[in-house]
Amino acid sequence: MRNGPGRGGPRRLLLRGAALLLAAVAAVTGVATAVAAVTAAGVVFAPPARSESAIDAVAKQLRKGPVYVDPRVSDQLTPSQATSLADRIKSANKPVFVAVLPAAPEFPAQTVLQDLRSATGVTGLYGVHLGGNFVAGADPQVMSPQAVDNLVGQVLRSSDGNTSAELDSFVNGAIPQVKGVGPDSWKSHSGGIDGTGFIVAGAILAAVLAGGWLLLRRRRKAREEQQRDRLRQLRTAVDEDITAYGEELDRLAFRPDDPASDDAMRGDYAQGLDAYERAKALLAAARRPEEVEPVTRTLEEGRFALATLDARRSGKPLPERRPPCFFDPRHGPSVRDVSWTPPGGTPRDVPACAADAARIADGEAPLTRTVDTARGPQPYWNAGPAYAPYAGGYFGGGLLPGLLAGTLLGGSLFGPGYAYGDVYPGDGTPAPEGGDYTGSDFDPGDFGGTSGDAGGGFSDPGGGSFG
Repeated sequence: MRNGPGRGGPRRLLLRGAALLLAAVAAVTGVATAVAAVTAAGVVFAPPARSESAIDAVAKQLRKGPVYVDPRVSDQLTPSQATSLADRIKSANKPVFVAVLPAAPEFPAQTVLQDLRSATGVTGLYGVHLGGNFVAGADPQVMSPQAVDNLVGQVLRSSDGNTSAELDSFVNGAIPQVKGVGPDSWKSHSGGIDGTGFIVAGAILAAVLAGGWLLLRRRRKAREEQQRDRLRQLRTAVDEDITAYGEELDRLAFRPDDPASDDAMRGDYAQGLDAYERAKALLAAARRPEEVEPVTRTLEEGRFALATLDARRSGKPLPERRPPCFFDPRHGPSVRDVSWTPPGGTPRDVPACAADAARIADGEAPLTRTVDTARGPQPYWNAGPAYAPYAGGYFGGGLLPGLLAGTLLGGSLFGPGYAYGDVYPGDGTPAPEGGDYTGSDFDPGDFGGTSGDAGGGFSDPGGGSFG
């Protein structure tokens, strides 16, 4: 989840503004309780609460300020030195975290860095002085593992084992390189605001809310226009399919009053005729792209009814209930699966009608269903996400992902539900940047850095060694 304004969407921006207002009111009315162990500079010398684990206690304080010093090792970094470090980090507004901890069982040397990053939950660069050793690690979007390695090496070579000098060198070297910004939680613990500050905060909040509302409205309009464009595309293709289905009904030339017709035949014909009328009504009523899916599903059911009627009239075995022909659903129910490889893709088995199966067996190309796109006529499976509802109606029940893997349309389908409304490319949330809150959702294998004493990497999930 992204925390920076403008990076997580208008709705998140509105929520951020509401949170700022509550914080301002609490500061002015005195509802917020001061935390004595936290200074305005963001330095903490507080012991862990008994109800918390040691790692959780340190993480909690690092969310309030960039520097934490365990009281048991306060002789290694004095309050004035720690304050200087914190001031530099907060002034630069960089996601750099520093912890000075004792070599104790509650801080396992092999995992303390990853545990602390997970518990703090903020993307950034973390430096930990544990006992007499130093280790650092960073999320790759903040600083590459090689850059962390180089920085730690420089720190160790220049500090001569002095903790203060070591951390000074670390912070000075990190600030110009680290990407991202400091977490918003540091700002909320930097002291109270007076009445003037409250007025300013209120004015800023009003502007933020107004801007967020405008962005939300603009985004909604853009999405509605995108939906209308996709529906127009679909209407053209599905209307062609309905027309083809009506022509197939006419070619049957079935007469319910014919003495050769029996009740089963009349039932098949009634089902096929009903599917034709229902598909037309559903398409006329469709207002969103996903509402096209019932139309093609109805056509698929109708074509199976017509295939059954044709088999009864000709005395052939009744057809097996199978998916329609993958290459063109207008061909009717498939008769068997054939191996097919899309251009640039991998082979997979797809259902095919008898005619297309014979063409493929003879080394010929099947007759594919093409639709109009901005790139000219394309097979429906290569026409983009607008055609997901079209294909979903014909091939429901979880069949599509396997058939379409590696195609343009396949990339827009996520599982058997085919949630068309929110899965189009470009709607995803990008990777978090420095200072964004992710909780424990990060990959320890990518959280790269170097152990100060061993000089080796610890990009493996188990972390590095302090020696």
